[in-house]
Amino acid sequence: MSEIEADDMDEIGAVESMDKLNSLRITSLDDDDIHDDEELQDDHDTDDDDDEESNESVVLGFVAKPKNSWSLLPQLFPSKAGGVPAWLDPVNLPSGRSCVCDICGEPLQFLLQIYAPIVEKDSTFHRTLFAFMCPSMTCLLRDQHEQWKRKSDKSSRSVKVFRGQLPRSNPFYSSEPPKHDGSDKACESGGRFDLFFLLSKSSNYFNTLLFFKIALIYNMSSICDVVLVARCNWCGTWKGDKVCGKCRTVRYCSEKHQAIHWRTGHKTDCQRMCVSSQLSSSRLTNSHSETDIEKVSSKHLWPEFEIMHEYESEFDIEISHDNSYANAMVCKDRMDDSMKSLLANFEGDDDRKSWASFQGRLSKAPEQVLRYCRDVGSKPLWPMPSGLPSKEDIPKCSYCSGPMCYEFQILPQLLYYFGVKNDVDSLDWATIVVYTCEASCESSIAYKEEFAWVQLSVPSAVHQ
Repeated sequence: MSEIEADDMDEIGAVESMDKLNSLRITSLDDDDIHDDEELQDDHDTDDDDDEESNESVVLGFVAKPKNSWSLLPQLFPSKAGGVPAWLDPVNLPSGRSCVCDICGEPLQFLLQIYAPIVEKDSTFHRTLFAFMCPSMTCLLRDQHEQWKRKSDKSSRSVKVFRGQLPRSNPFYSSEPPKHDGSDKACESGGRFDLFFLLSKSSNYFNTLLFFKIALIYNMSSICDVVLVARCNWCGTWKGDKVCGKCRTVRYCSEKHQAIHWRTGHKTDCQRMCVSSQLSSSRLTNSHSETDIEKVSSKHLWPEFEIMHEYESEFDIEISHDNSYANAMVCKDRMDDSMKSLLANFEGDDDRKSWASFQGRLSKAPEQVLRYCRDVGSKPLWPMPSGLPSKEDIPKCSYCSGPMCYEFQILPQLLYYFGVKNDVDSLDWATIVVYTCEASCESSIAYKEEFAWVQLSVPSAVHQ
């Protein structure tokens, strides 16, 4: 095959991948037209009334360990869960109160991100949704009540979702489709991604000098602002706008992360780094400190996975033994036991029947952690009829005042992969449903906050 033909095939593959994401659909068990508010609350149909056409449009998300070390780099526009976010815009990160749980005030933890471009609009050629949450179940219980507040009341949330989008021609990435062979760079001029991530993981004095030297040599003055967005050395997620007062090299997003890092290793590293900065710019010495920092922080993050997607209709037929999910990390018996445990929490025939239908729908592919669709009129798959939002509960877009639409939902199976224990006080939910701006509007804000509706499996937590 000629080089031109190979490039054409790469571009075709990338376009097909975008088309698949663009055509994502999801349907609820109820295929009737949209009901009014009272009917939505009181007459939610939980019968498993799936039709073949709607199943073909539902896309399911599964987690798998990344195949390669570069699979989840930002320039490949990944969908991923756990670890640290691969920010679409690496410079203009969310800041201030957007980064913290409104209930306890602690920095939010990265949950997952979904690459979902809308290629019909130039401004959304690249589009990623990022979900964060507080790992405290106490905060999630409070969040479930706060979400019922009307727009006039300021709600406090522990689950937040951000939408980032870029046109095809942008300062960060090539306009050509990625090759997915490990050779993709973040921009055509080269170097930007490597330098940014070098600084985001360990923004120290010597790395900053190295960056400026390379920038001067290659006349890269236009990207020197990357130095200003080094991330927190503890969580690797949020902007590190606070610096260690002693070594002046390690950065944090909050005083809490600075205090934790100090107690768990930086107190020793800090002294060594101070001595190193005075005596030598040895790369070996710095690399040792950077490794220690990354090792400490990685223990406090949820494990990192790549999110793979398949149409739900592909699971309508009997799954063969050589199917890629036959050897999934969660066996069907284990998943059934988890479902039975959750089912035992529900009281009343309606909730039990609804959960049984929910379980039956999920049993086609029990390892699924996410369901996605952005079709007009699409609806989530609700586990139970109580605690559903009315039309008035879904706010207008905060940026264009336009309507919001359902886009995806996160299932509790994800907690198993994250290693969350099934204890009384452990983090848990029935589903987290995300609504986004129907127009995917533009604004000067790089990351626009969307709306998440939490439905819990604890009967006492359901809104009365």
